Amino acid sequence: MDKNWQGLPPREKLLKCGVSTLSDNELLAIFLRTGGRGVHVMSLAQRLLQEFGSLYRLMNAPHKEFQAIHGVGIAKYTQLNAVAELARRCFSCQDAFGNQVVGGVQQMLDYLNSSLAHREREIFQVIFFDNQHRVIHTSEMFSGTLNSVEVHPREIVREALKRNAAALILAHNHPSGLAEPSRADRDITQQIVHACALMNIRVLDHMVIGRGEYVSFAERGWM
Repeated sequence: MDKNWQGLPPREKLLKCGVSTLSDNELLAIFLRTGGRGVHVMSLAQRLLQEFGSLYRLMNAPHKEFQAIHGVGIAKYTQLNAVAELARRCFSCQDAFGNQVVGGVQQMLDYLNSSLAHREREIFQVIFFDNQHRVIHTSEMFSGTLNSVEVHPREIVREALKRNAAALILAHNHPSGLAEPSRADRDITQQIVHACALMNIRVLDHMVIGRGEYVSFAERGWM
């Protein structure tokens, strides 16, 4: 690879070498645009990543946590908050996959992380597929509390029949950040699998989303 990009400012590096070559620090610096008084924007970006530990925690941090950091005022907080929400809306819109076959676990995980990992309540989402495993609809079907959500298998089957779906993937988040499924998660999954099987609808997976981690029922051999 051409090493002439080394030492370039982030914007010039993006244009010369592509956005994928930028580090987290450089991407963040582009959105911050400027540093604080006497602080270069790259130094500010690095300090923010060190303070919060990761891009994910930084982009989802509440305003009060930013207030404690010198050089980050309301303007920079709103910029980062808006960028995070724009990314979430991009992934959660109905055209997130288009009329295409999902390209494996990672693509699905990227989508679910963007739509569920930041939520403060448990959300149960269902992704519906046609008989060629193309996404035809996504729906946040049930919303719960901080540590539970009431799920009705009959409603999932009804929605699948309405969409003429041949298969589906279940997903929900754990606001605690720990993705390990509970006994209740496993029980409701089996109830949904049974209800769907009666209508010849396949449940391909149930993915539990934490913060920086996930559990796939299919990967564990539970499906």
